[in-house]
Amino acid sequence: MTASTVEAVSSEDIEVGVQINGENVIVDLSMNVSATPQQAWAVLTDFDHMSGFISNVKESRVLSTYASTQKVFQRGEANFGMLSFPFESTRELQLTPFDRIQSHMISGSMRKMDGSTQLKEEGGLTRIIFHSESIPGNWIPPIVGKTFIEHETREQFLEIRNEIMKRKLSSGAVSNPADKQSAP
Repeated sequence: MTASTVEAVSSEDIEVGVQINGENVIVDLSMNVSATPQQAWAVLTDFDHMSGFISNVKESRVLSTYASTQKVFQRGEANFGMLSFPFESTRELQLTPFDRIQSHMISGSMRKMDGSTQLKEEGGLTRIIFHSESIPGNWIPPIVGKTFIEHETREQFLEIRNEIMKRKLSSGAVSNPADKQSAP
């Protein structure tokens, strides 16, 4: 499977909802990927290589690991039209393998950022459900800001899904006939 084949996957089925209530930003996302929870988990928790498959992440690394807890640093820049927002965060992640990632920002450019990513196996697919609540460090224009956050969230998860499929196909773990048709 070539990179262009992977990137051809559409983001139309990625459901993203953004609510801006005062300074609080709430994001909910749901999408399916034709992979096992283990295959999705491998990408969602590959923090040391995330800058290689999520375009707005410029640096990502695990700072420490203790039992099921990781401390992760990330830096990047989100762009949408003329808007550009650099970001940086150090987060503490509670990992429940193949099921849930709980995230709490310890420091960074946001004033608050908490989130969860849940994986659910559904009929040969894995549903990824993401929820976050944050308070940005800078003012976000209400109408354009909501569109910007929806776009960035959808784009990030499309890139994550593309990476899951790329790894699945490169490992030869193709089980869905539709996936076989898109392989070289």
